[in-house]
Amino acid sequence: MRQVTIEPTANEKVMKFVAEYTLVPGSLEFDRSSDVADIPLAQELFKYPFVDKIFITANFIAVAKQDSVEWEHIAESLREVIQDQLLEHPRIYKEKKRELFPIYAEMTPNPAVMKFVSQRYIVEGFLEIKSKDQAAQIPLAQALFDEFTFVKEVFISDNFVAVTKDHSVEWHEVMVPVRSFIADFLQAGNKVSLIAPQKHESPVEQLINRDYTENEQKISEILTEYVSPAVENDGGKISLLEYNAETKTAKMLLQGACSGCPSSTATLKGGIENILKQFLPDMVEKVEAVNG
Repeated sequence: MRQVTIEPTANEKVMKFVAEYTLVPGSLEFDRSSDVADIPLAQELFKYPFVDKIFITANFIAVAKQDSVEWEHIAESLREVIQDQLLEHPRIYKEKKRELFPIYAEMTPNPAVMKFVSQRYIVEGFLEIKSKDQAAQIPLAQALFDEFTFVKEVFISDNFVAVTKDHSVEWHEVMVPVRSFIADFLQAGNKVSLIAPQKHESPVEQLINRDYTENEQKISEILTEYVSPAVENDGGKISLLEYNAETKTAKMLLQGACSGCPSSTATLKGGIENILKQFLPDMVEKVEAVNG
């Protein structure tokens, strides 16, 4: 039995709980906003709403309480919690696994789409999965559809996964579980796709079996240089689908977060159309969007 004794400190809000051995090299300090996922003792202590801060060093744990309670009512209960935790986790601090795929979440202009970004490449190119029926050859997408019933679409490109949800949930309710699920999937070394991703330089090659005309190539080059970087940063992709010289209309293919986005039409009219008119005034008068 690992005995823990209680010792007052000069600060009346802080009590020391002293063990019979060194608990941790160096020191650890946590408040209620700290990540304590790998410190079970801290998790247990913060279950008590009056615990404000925890400081661990050498052979003791110092607990700072809020003013709402007195030590005489809580010290013994905390001692028992600490004693039980030290029996189960003597070292207190468990070294975290090196995370090969840290993932962070980013909002996109489309409120239904959240972008989950890795610091490493996930695929070279992109994969667009519009429904669960299309996910059989893409294990990451299949896993997302199976795990989360609210997932409607998945778009995987380079170093991010853009997930489209339905209306049954809000992102603030599910963002953390989805982010953790994607990180765990990649960390485990699971295969992302069993098929080759589409290439960025020819995103419509499977939709139209032809080369761009000279005019279409000019439009595509402007999109690539002036539009695509910002769109892809928001988790989407935009490409020229076709150009009608008679009506001077450029038809755009929207994919990822752009597809179905409420702001897509406004963005096209207000931004892309103006850019194309500026650079190609004799060629483009109108831009139309097609959701991929």
